[in-house]
Formats: sequence, C-alpha cells, structure tokens
Amino acid sequence: VQLQASGGGLVQAGGSLRLSCAASGQIYSSYIMGWFRQTPGKEREFVAAIRWSGDYVYYADPVKGRFAVSIDNAKNALYLQMNSLKPEDTAIYYCAARVTSTSKYDYWGQGTQVTVSS
Repeated sequence: VQLQASGGGLVQAGGSLRLSCAASGQIYSSYIMGWFRQTPGKEREFVAAIRWSGDYVYYADPVKGRFAVSIDNAKNALYLQMNSLKPEDTAIYYCAARVTSTSKYDYWGQGTQVTVSS
C-alpha cells in the first residue's frame, strides 16, 4: 500500500483546508485509514480514522466537531476536511493505514504541512 498526502498550506485561524491522501496498492474494505499530525519536539498525534468501507469513524477530542474524515473508494482517496482551524492545529499531517482496528499502522504517506496563522 502506498499513500501520498497533499492539500496542506497556510490559512488564517477560523479558515478551512481539505487534505487528500491518494492510496494505491491492494486495500481491503477492512483496512483502517488514519490521519495523524506532528509538531517539532512532540510525538505524532492521532487525529481521525475511518474504515476503508466507510464506517468506523473516530476522532480525537481536540478535533471533534471541526474535522471530518471521509473516503472515496472510486478514487482510492482519503480526505480530511478541516474547519474552524486554530493555530494549535499547525502541524505536519500524515495519512496512514493499518490492516485491522487492533494492528499497528504499517503504511504511512509523506506529510503535508498545515500552518494556521492567528
């Protein structure tokens, strides 16, 4: 499985961005697709996850109600719609995939930088 994230950029606080993650290779409906983020000096932080079949949607508390994760199976793509962005959302965002809901994330895309100015 290969993943490639895109869509990052600079946005003012309160604004929106949509990140995309293009997926290739064999992906089964049971795979869990996730979004993570990382800032310098901090550990990578979970943001959101969704099963490739479109169910099992889960969000980290800091982004609940502001971010929405979705799948477009026809385009083999994962998305993260980010609304009401805050400066603390500034980070490098990564997409990832794991085989089951209990396995570790084995597949990672390169990151895309999101910067939210105050």
